[in-house]
Amino acid sequence: MFEKRFSELSNVIQNCVYSSDTLLNQNEALDLFHKMLQETKGTAFVIGNGGSAGIASHFAIDLLNALKVPAQTLYDSNVMTCISNDYGYEEVFSRPLDLLLKKEDLLICISSSGSSQNILNGAAVAKEKGSPVITLSGFEPDNPLRTLGNLNFYLPVMDYGLVEMGHFFLLHTIIDSWKFSQTKTSLAHAK
Repeated sequence: MFEKRFSELSNVIQNCVYSSDTLLNQNEALDLFHKMLQETKGTAFVIGNGGSAGIASHFAIDLLNALKVPAQTLYDSNVMTCISNDYGYEEVFSRPLDLLLKKEDLLICISSSGSSQNILNGAAVAKEKGSPVITLSGFEPDNPLRTLGNLNFYLPVMDYGLVEMGHFFLLHTIIDSWKFSQTKTSLAHAK
């Protein structure tokens, strides 16, 4: 079972579709992700639901700890339950982002299906404010989130586990490749 799952995950990641205004290759997507992080003068907000919320939280921590990029999620249980009770769960990200998100911030949206209304609403707020958006999605190729980012990562599979593991792998690769490139730069300057 493990061997089959490893093979499926490898296949999903190899078939990831990277897009901006056009299709990108892996290196172009990685470079653009790094560039967008470097150009963020404010905070990188990272949002997702369920398993994607865990991935979002982990990525925000990695941004803070490993890359020294100001980052946060919006997962205070009191805020989430208040907003969902008063306005509906579809507003749990858009209402706080409407107040907190600035044009110089970055929004990273993670959704396995790419159809979660609260994630779509959060991305819409970012677009209205002129903040750049990065999306990670899966499932259907025409999912709505996939069209909302300045950079989009799409995993073509209808399997929550594979999409979530793929997103986690991709985001860890973003962190690791940044750290590796910074180490290479530091070593080159030291010579």
